[in-house]
Amino acid sequence: MSTTTVDRASADDLHTFGYAQQLNRRVGSYASFAAGFSFVSILTTVFQLFGLGFSFGGPAFFWTWPAVLAGQLLVALCFAELAAQYPLSGAIYQWARRLGGAVVGWWAGWTMVIAQTITIAAAAIALQVVLPAVWSGFQIVGDDPALTSPSGAANAVLLGCLLLVATTTLNAVSVRITAIVNSVGVTCELIGIALLIALFFWHAERGPSVVLHTTNLDASTGYLAPLFISSLMAAYVLVGFDSAGELAEETHKPRATTPRTIVRAVLVSGLGGAFLIVAALMAAPSLTDGDLGLGGLPYVITSQLSTPIGKLLLLDVALAVCVCTLAIQTAAARMIFSMSRDDVLPFSRSLRKVSARTGTPVIATVVPGLGAAACLLVNVGNAGLFLGLTSVCIMLLYIAYLMVTVPFLVRRFRGTAPSGGLDEDGRPRFSLGRWGLPVNLLAVGYGIAMTINLGWPRAAVYDPAGEGWHLHFLPLITLAVTAGAGVVAYLVQRTAYHRAIGEPIAPLPVPMPVALPRLTVEEEA
Repeated sequence: MSTTTVDRASADDLHTFGYAQQLNRRVGSYASFAAGFSFVSILTTVFQLFGLGFSFGGPAFFWTWPAVLAGQLLVALCFAELAAQYPLSGAIYQWARRLGGAVVGWWAGWTMVIAQTITIAAAAIALQVVLPAVWSGFQIVGDDPALTSPSGAANAVLLGCLLLVATTTLNAVSVRITAIVNSVGVTCELIGIALLIALFFWHAERGPSVVLHTTNLDASTGYLAPLFISSLMAAYVLVGFDSAGELAEETHKPRATTPRTIVRAVLVSGLGGAFLIVAALMAAPSLTDGDLGLGGLPYVITSQLSTPIGKLLLLDVALAVCVCTLAIQTAAARMIFSMSRDDVLPFSRSLRKVSARTGTPVIATVVPGLGAAACLLVNVGNAGLFLGLTSVCIMLLYIAYLMVTVPFLVRRFRGTAPSGGLDEDGRPRFSLGRWGLPVNLLAVGYGIAMTINLGWPRAAVYDPAGEGWHLHFLPLITLAVTAGAGVVAYLVQRTAYHRAIGEPIAPLPVPMPVALPRLTVEEEA
């Protein structure tokens, strides 16, 4: 069967959900995997956050990685089932709405949009950690590259904004070119990870038993509390695999392809990250002088690898940062497009427009780019606040995930969970079968525990410099601000909708009766 025929069948399938095919189907199996893998981007995030994990848990922090990987794999398996049933853009929003209703779906989508926008900024600012180390000419503002210094913060904003201009332009111009850049970037990242692991092993100072060392952990610090904090490193890294689902309406054979690529992105990221952490611990010049906690992976690279090789690897990290930023912005744009298509966001009429020339939602792409640039500006003079925000945004992602896994679990208990059917290859759609209930139950338990762990006000995590109570309680403040802004956005759009159709505004908590596609008999059960 030709690709054109398959895509026409996918477009007809999309019509069954009440949507017309507006986005171009240019994403293949590898590009779908690349979308999820590049959002996780272990070369970017482990590079940034290795020091966080080690500084609290020492070498034993490695064990928090497989623990978080197992939890996220449970979530990914639930998402893979839903991707096979609902191959729609704005995956988290669409899944939550169909499982839990319009209000739950709206809050899941809104939370994801805020979290993704902040995450774009967090990824873009990583260029400051890499590029000045490659060439001093990248330090355009001042001469101190440290993110916490005035010149380093200003230069980070400059480099980040330049990257956002590039990713916004690329995302707005072409789905196909974006997919190619993403795929090439992920290929380079995979090669870089393999090379970095091999070189670290070659320069090993100690054996793999290093992960059993209890450096930084003793009777005075305890063991559980530091490791819970160290697990935040893995929790920050292993998110975003669902972005393969965001491109479902642009993917060839999405019911067959997307479930596999979601799971594959988690597994490849998890295995690659585990080997990278072990290799870095083995190659670090010292585990006790404090440099590894402060310098992280850049310290190991510059200490153990020759200058040409080290700089090439740093350039590969810079490429991974660019592709990661591109992937997150793509996911955010599709989330905004999907919600606006259902007319549930302010200015939906503009946000849902798809360019006839490029086949992309241009305005929905620009908005998260501008939002991320605004977040970057906070870093000038407020590095502690910015770093806190980038940490809290992961908590928001976990909350949005729970708005999918919890309703899914409720539907399983009621016996009304979506299941069955064939994919585009004529095979049964991805399903956990009788394992669905225990996997879903464990995924919810893990999600609740990690959300609490991420949101718990800790001065050691959110205010290490003692800058003020507002940083100490930043998780709760951010959650309150996100909820407050969400209420305002919800009411604004709800009022606009009722005025447009000439009906009185119904009192809360009645959901906004937007013109959503009618659910199937199975979904209404």
